[in-house]
Amino acid sequence: MRDVLIGSVISALATGVGALPILLMRVITHRWRDILLAFTAGIMVSATMFNLIPVALEQSNLLTVALGILLGTVVLSVMERSLPHIDLDHSKYASVQFDQKSMLIITGITMHNLPEGLSVGVSYASESAGLGPLIALAIGLQNAPEGLLVALFLVTQKVRKWLAFLIATLTGTVEIFTGLLGYFLTSYVSNLVPYGLAFAAGAMLFIVYKELIPESHGDGNESSSTFSFIFGLITMIALIVWFG
Repeated sequence: MRDVLIGSVISALATGVGALPILLMRVITHRWRDILLAFTAGIMVSATMFNLIPVALEQSNLLTVALGILLGTVVLSVMERSLPHIDLDHSKYASVQFDQKSMLIITGITMHNLPEGLSVGVSYASESAGLGPLIALAIGLQNAPEGLLVALFLVTQKVRKWLAFLIATLTGTVEIFTGLLGYFLTSYVSNLVPYGLAFAAGAMLFIVYKELIPESHGDGNESSSTFSFIFGLITMIALIVWFG
């Protein structure tokens, strides 16, 4: 219980850590944003392919894992169609008034964090030693640039820096509660563990393929983003080898 709470808090507060630079700067270049997004994409792919899916297969079978991955993908797909995304240059909500647009972005990214928190809790509930901290780290690394983008968006909408930082931090706190929920559900219903791990894998892969990679390749930085993705992949593999 204590470990999952610590892991959930760390991964959630990484959103605030990522937003810290907004207190020192007003803008971030597309190049560095894309490099950061690609790096976190590599981290998440490694965590999914070398941790979540193998552990789920060990505890169940191919059908269970396939269903879990599909369910995670479908849920994120529905959320993607229903909720707004952070797109600093091409927001489809550009014509909406400031207050409404900001609330849409804040609500969307907060809801987006729900399955990520569940994946942390499920990972801690599994019987695989070290899986929980690794997934918490992967989610935390993904949350950091997300927090920066939220804060940056708010600052461009004339929100004060400190308030933008606070709001960005709060969007990640939902992961603490969903992390605990995922932990308790899979702890008391053991058969849900492989489904939960596979669900988390599907959700994370959806985020990588549908959001992080396209965003990191949208401004002509494909080459640097590709290398950043590979470095992220290698970084997570190294962490798995050293601590897994």
